[in-house]
Amino acid sequence: MVGSKSVRDRFDGIEVFVEAVEAGGFAKAADRLSLTRSAVGKSIARLEERLGVRLFQRTTKMQCLTEDGQQYYERCLRAIDELRAGEVMLETGRQEVAGRLRVSASVLFGRYCVAPILRAYARQHPRLELELSFSDRQVDLIADGFDLAIRNGALGHSSALRGRRLGSQRKVLCASPSYIATKGEPRSIKDLTNHDLLAYWRGDHGLAWQLPDQTGTLTDVAVTTRLRFDDLEVIADAAVEGMGLCWLPYWLLRDRIRQGELVELWADRPSASMEFYAVWPAAQYLPLRSRLAIDVLASELPKSVEG
Repeated sequence: MVGSKSVRDRFDGIEVFVEAVEAGGFAKAADRLSLTRSAVGKSIARLEERLGVRLFQRTTKMQCLTEDGQQYYERCLRAIDELRAGEVMLETGRQEVAGRLRVSASVLFGRYCVAPILRAYARQHPRLELELSFSDRQVDLIADGFDLAIRNGALGHSSALRGRRLGSQRKVLCASPSYIATKGEPRSIKDLTNHDLLAYWRGDHGLAWQLPDQTGTLTDVAVTTRLRFDDLEVIADAAVEGMGLCWLPYWLLRDRIRQGELVELWADRPSASMEFYAVWPAAQYLPLRSRLAIDVLASELPKSVEG
């Protein structure tokens, strides 16, 4: 019993320490661990006393790792990776998907493309706890406690994240039959100045359209218009109502095109596309539930996007 107590003592406080580093402070760590901020502070203080070093520099507003704290954190991560490796080995041996999987995606892409695939995945694995969170804000996977995110566009170069390309989504120029009957169809980028454009707008700037010029080369087109929206589905609805031209992902307009509510313009020309990725916190090993979810998304999401 004495030996086992000693082992427990050696690991006491490490989970709280790692959580405080990854959450970016004692208060956020307390929320994620369902503890009080005081309990987090006392746990780390006891760990510092046992180790004989100061792990954090504390101010009234924030806590920053010391050099000793950074080195200790890196050692803790390596130990945690080994523990995760053991879990993966056991999990793989059982061939059973279980535990909690938290996934983040943008609102519309998540609702229409990602959610149907992961709902089917959860139905196949009754012991999986699936949590889907949709937001157009790019979440901090580590601080917000997500296992996986589906993101559009370039990944960047964060050493804290890993990613896998899942596919790409093409964007199409569309208008309603009633709009074309009234205003005609644009034949070139220059013609767009004579048309009503439905722009995606965030804050004080709009998203440029990427359209083919006379040679077929994709060109950034700055959109000047009186009709600005910060929701893609509202833009699609406005296009159906004949208010103007829209440039949106094909998966969002697909049913409207099939039903004749919208007409795809310039379908014989090159179209812009945006790649999408699965992204997860960097770790040497991934749990089986995460690895299989990524495999399923890589297989099914491109089909969902193209329909």
